[in-house]
This record gives sequence, C-alpha cells and structure tokens, in this order.
Amino acid sequence: MNIMGQARLMVNNSPSMLASVFGPFTLSTSNNSEILISNRRAKALLAILCMMPGEPLERDHVSKLLWPGRFEAQARASLRQCLLALGKMFEPYDADVLDVSRTRICLHPDIIQTDLDLLDSALADGRVPEACGLLMEIGGKPILDQLQFGKEFDDWLSIRRDQVELRLRDAVRGALDKLEKQGRTDEQSQLLEAWMLRDPDAGRSAIFRKLDCKIRIAVLPFEQIDSIGGEFYLADGVVDELITSLGKVPELLVTGRTSSSHFRDTEMQLPEIARALHVTHLVEGCVQRQDDVVRINTRLIDGATGFECWAYSYEGSLEDIIASRAQVALTVTAGLCNELEIEAKPRPSRAMTSNREAYSLYLQGRALTARAIGDNVLSKAIELLEQALELDPEFAECWTALAEAHVYTAVYTPCLERLKESERMARCANRAIELAPHQGHARSMLAIHQWTKNDIVGALDLAFEAYRLEPHNPDVAIRLGSFLLYIGKTQEAMPYIKAAIEQDPVHGRNYSMLSVAYLNMGDTEAAIAAGQRMVDLGYPSLWLAAATAVSGNHELAVEQYQQTRLLMNTVIFPPAGSAPMPTEVMEEYWRMAAKGLHSGCPEARRNYCQVLEMLHVTLPDKYDSTIVLPAIWMGDAQMVFKTLGEQITPANFFGLMSVWTDVEPTRQVRLHPDFMAFAEKIGMVAAWHKYGWPDLMPQSDAAGKRPVTMRLVKD
Repeated sequence: MNIMGQARLMVNNSPSMLASVFGPFTLSTSNNSEILISNRRAKALLAILCMMPGEPLERDHVSKLLWPGRFEAQARASLRQCLLALGKMFEPYDADVLDVSRTRICLHPDIIQTDLDLLDSALADGRVPEACGLLMEIGGKPILDQLQFGKEFDDWLSIRRDQVELRLRDAVRGALDKLEKQGRTDEQSQLLEAWMLRDPDAGRSAIFRKLDCKIRIAVLPFEQIDSIGGEFYLADGVVDELITSLGKVPELLVTGRTSSSHFRDTEMQLPEIARALHVTHLVEGCVQRQDDVVRINTRLIDGATGFECWAYSYEGSLEDIIASRAQVALTVTAGLCNELEIEAKPRPSRAMTSNREAYSLYLQGRALTARAIGDNVLSKAIELLEQALELDPEFAECWTALAEAHVYTAVYTPCLERLKESERMARCANRAIELAPHQGHARSMLAIHQWTKNDIVGALDLAFEAYRLEPHNPDVAIRLGSFLLYIGKTQEAMPYIKAAIEQDPVHGRNYSMLSVAYLNMGDTEAAIAAGQRMVDLGYPSLWLAAATAVSGNHELAVEQYQQTRLLMNTVIFPPAGSAPMPTEVMEEYWRMAAKGLHSGCPEARRNYCQVLEMLHVTLPDKYDSTIVLPAIWMGDAQMVFKTLGEQITPANFFGLMSVWTDVEPTRQVRLHPDFMAFAEKIGMVAAWHKYGWPDLMPQSDAAGKRPVTMRLVKD
C-alpha cells in the first residue's frame, strides 16, 4: 500500500475511493485498485469536482469549461451523457458518488478523498512523517496535469493551481511554526526538506525565514540634500526604481513601499527598523544635488547588526540621472545580489518616461496620493499627474498612479460623485494596461470598478489575473484577498491577506482585513490582536471594538469605539454633502453609535438603527459607509439591502466582509429571507457559481437556507 493509502486509513476509514489531483488525475478504490475512466471529459469533470469538495457547480459553467465553442444545447446534452456514463461506471462499486440536480453538480460527501485532503489534514494535525511521505510522493507534480480543453478551462485551472499552492505554503508555514514552538526541531527540518521537493526556493523564501535567514530586503526612504530647493522628488524616484528593480529578482522579497516609507525621518535604530519590517537587510542612501550635478550614495545594511556591508556611489548630471536611472538601479541591484551571493537575473521591464519634467510631476503626484488625507491633497495629486501625462501621454505608470488617485478620491474625500470617480479610474487603468499589459496593479484597481457595476465575477477575474502578473505586489495580494473576503470565502482569502502583511508589515489598512478574517473564522483573540496592531500603527480600528464586543467585553468595546472618534474626526471627513458637527453634538453622536453597535443593549441598537434611517433619508449620499457599516454590524438587513443592494461604490463595498461574521446580531443580515435575492442582485451568486460557495454556505440551495441533497437524475 502506498503512502496515500496508508494515510487515508490513518485519517478516516469511511471514504471508499481515493483521487490523486497532483499529476495526471487518477481514481482508485480502497484497496488501491485503479478505476479506469476512458472518457477524458468524464475524467475532467470528476477532477474539477474533486478540486472543489462540497461545493456545487453550475451545470452551465461546467459545460462551458469542458465543451467550449459548442452551442449551449449541444454542450448541455454532452454533459448529460457524461454524467450518465459516470453513474454507470460507479454502479459496480455501490458508491453514491454524484449529487446532481437539473442545475448543479456536486460530489456526495465522504465518498472520495484526495491526496490534497490528506496532505491538508496531516499538516493541520502535525502528523509530520505522514506529511513528509505525501510531499515526497507528490513532489513537483502539477495539479491536474495533462487536462486541456481550451482557454477558459486553462484560466480556471491556473487560478485553482495558484490557490492550492498558496494554501499549501500557508499550511506548511503554520506547521513549521508550531513545530518550532514545540521544540520538535528534527521534524521541523524534515518537513522543510520534504516541502522543498515541491518548492525548491522555500529555503530562500521569506515565508520560511525563521529556518533559513534568506533574503528579505527593505529600501528605506533616501535623504535628499538639495542646494537648489523646490519640490524635486529625485530621491523618491531613485527609491522607486530600486524597489522595482530588486522586486524583479526571484530570490528576493522586497518590502512594500508603504511600510518602507513609514520609517521616513524616524529616530529608530537600523536593527530596530529591520525587526519591525521582518527583513534581513536594509538599503539606505542619499541623493545630493548641487547645480546640475547629482550624486547618489547607496548602502546595504545588515539588519541584525546595523553594519554596512556594501556601498555604491554614482555621479552625473541631472540629465544623466533622468535618462539612466533604471540602469543605475540595475547596477545597484547587481552589486547587492553579488554581495548577498545570489544570482541577479531580474525579469525585464519596460522603461518609464524619459521626460524629466513629467517624471518629477509623477513623483510629486504619487507622493501626495500616498498621503491621501488633507484638504485638496488628492485634487492636487490629480492635477500634477494630469500635467505629467500632458507631457508624456504614453507614461503607463503615471496612468496607473492617476487611477489610484481617483480611487482614493472616491474613498477618502466627501465626494458626491463616487461613481464618476470610479469611471475616471477605470479609464486611466485601461489606458495603463493598453500601454503596459504586464501591469497587475492597474487590473486590481479596474476590478474595483467592476464591483460598482455588480460584476463581481469580472472583478475577481481581474484580481486573479493581477495576482498572476504581480504576485509579490502587496497591494495586488491584499485586493485579491479582500475580494474573496467580501464574498464569504474567508479561508481562501486568508493566505493572500497574510502574504500582503508579510511583505507590507506596517501598513495598518491591511490589518483591518486580517482582523475581520479572524473574526469570521471564530478566532476572536487573533481578531483583537490584529485590530490592536492597526491602532498601534495609527489607524482608526473600528474592528478592534467590533472584535472586543464579540469577546463579550461590551463595556470596553464601547470605550474603544468612542476613542476611535479622536482619530476618525481628524483624518476622515464628514459624510459627503454634510457640514461638520459641533463638538458636543459629535460627542453625543459617537456615544449613541458606540452603545448601539457594541453595548449589547437591544434598546440602544434600536435607537441607532432609527438614526441610520434618518441619515439614509437626509444625507445627500444615501449609500455612505457611515450608514452601511453600522447597518451590517447591527444586523439591520433591510438597511443593508437599501444601500448596498441599490448602489455599491468604492467607498462602501468593503463592509461586505463583515456580513460573514457569524455572531449576533450581525448574522441576521445573512440569515434574512431576502439575503439570497440581494446576493443575486449585486452579482455575488454569480461569483459563487464560478469561484465556489462561501464558507458559511458550502452546499446552499437557491434560497441559501439549508443544505442541498441532490441525486443523479435523467433530464
């Protein structure tokens, strides 16, 4: 009996069949006798179902995947024949394998177990010898190898492969961390060695940095010494080029720009910064400009000691720097990689603009966009970026930056034209993609616009494609993770959220996603820790109060929510079209809100729900997040349906992630009889059909109320 058969006996004696999804798909009985499936589409259908256990698939979607190009009626007829063939094939085994209705197909629970299931279980339970045996047997085999049915199937399979690999990396990392805490160092080494058969670069990956301290790097903001003065962001440009260049070296993981910029003008020592960013090395430097001569000094710092281990200087005219800054970055990259003893073969990238003035305007505009908050900050950013594009209309990165500035305008300002800002963003993102098809970040922003059109499938398609193009961009990873969180697939979202935080560890925004994800998974303690981390980084964590309330400490939750006001009213504008409240009125409003949301008092909740009704009637923006998010937390389903059900904007749809917190009263939104109609209207049901059902509704019927029981029928 092979290791997979042994593992199954150790885990569960009930499944009567074992499927292998690594390599070519195979199916065997409990005594390891292979079940031959001669029909390749029948085999593919079974393989697809095994990749999505417990999740019903729409027959229309399956027929399009396996019979592309055929008329709809032909494809459906072919699928019926395929299902009948599978039913006959399983008759001798007395196994009720398939649950089939007129619209959906699903595997019957507990009949087929996969090698992926066994590996997940072994890693979760800490059964190291079993996990190692499975990993050695699986090796580097591609998932569902040798299945080809056209582009749509290839795209589906590519997404599933990425999801599985990311999930496995997260599971292995968790197992390794647990073994380290338990002092099981020998088993820890065995598991890492076995995993490296599948991921040869694991020893160098930041995911496994505790076991092999290679190689994670952060480029700190460079100092600019400028005898001329003026808003010339040359140092920021050098840092930008370096981050881009280093990020294209496969053996390096470069910390995101947001986390790096957090340490501008800090008094922290270099080793402290390295620990905060979880990096092994830092790059720092300065740019000196005197007249038309520019000198760039760059240093590589050992993160543990703070000592310099490599340095490089470049001197030239201002025109030289503008024209050859990418080459300077490549030279620095090569020198750094030589010092770190890794091969510097960065992936090729297109050159940015050669227009000096356009580049300067771009850097200024992007710096203002990163600030986001402040009077006219974003409008000034947009003005500068548009000026840059007038000088160089083919500056793709500037189009992406302009798209981001429009998104931030819709989210962070009292904007009454959020949809128009979203449309402007979409035009800019599309232009960036036309000029530079490799741009993942532009696609992930374009995905936001698809949400406003109730095209969640289109949004997820773009987000997955963006991640394929830029898997190490934390802004891309967090957006994909958040989209999955919004549709209720928290387990699947978590690895992307963690990956974004790992690469951008002091970006407070990301911890809101992490806090909600933990809360949705029932880990209140971890949700509180993530919310507190957000507060520590200077962000208003409404989610800390929400998690504290779920823990049962309502008094503290009310206090935390009221404290949030002190930061919220300094960085967040009042709702669009409304005047700022007098101080005493504002304080009373926050007291009422805090009690309504988190005191646990039914009367306080009812009072605040009435306030939301008033705001919905009186505010110029009836879909403002100040209405949507409290309505979700208080389980005010009708208000949720009246807001998100009528208009999703870039500023309010993030509230959907809290719909999946399975506690009172929040769960009342999901349990409301009209929830499925709402989910259908905003495009969520269509997304479930393609990307799988939410964690809390793994086998839901069309009403979303109870598990489906389906049987094979002839239609």
